[in-house]
Amino acid sequence: MADERLDAEWLRGWCEQADGALTKLMASFQARFGFEPGSNVVVLASEESQQATDALVELTPVPSDLTTMYWVIDEVSLPDVENGYFVHPASLVADHFREYGAVQIDGEEPALVFASDGGGHLFALAGSGRIWRSTTGSWLDQFDLAAAGLREFFEGLYRQISGQL
Repeated sequence: MADERLDAEWLRGWCEQADGALTKLMASFQARFGFEPGSNVVVLASEESQQATDALVELTPVPSDLTTMYWVIDEVSLPDVENGYFVHPASLVADHFREYGAVQIDGEEPALVFASDGGGHLFALAGSGRIWRSTTGSWLDQFDLAAAGLREFFEGLYRQISGQL
């Protein structure tokens, strides 16, 4: 599955499904959990976010699936789904790259951190297309395989959203 490239049309469909599931979840959230939800959104790419993607590509080699993702999605913020999931905008990925560099994972090309969870774990995409999750909230500690690719990663996010309905 790591050889399968992310398809922009598939990702657009994922955005629509996730948005529909989030609308349902947010409608019943306060009654079910006893507090108001935060802003749980999938933000589609804009001209400004696509310019940030271009700047990221100029800064460092970027796996093609990450570029595809950023041409469709600017960011995903799910603070109330499980312990929280956040797909960072390209501008933040660039800032983090300037500050911390790429993640070094044995047997992989350097990986770019593109997401995190509410527990501080980082998600990095390697040149192979595989997604790695940090065991701590550090760029320097161990990363374990989390998904074969971005499609599997986003399918997992959708399962987390729909699992709370």
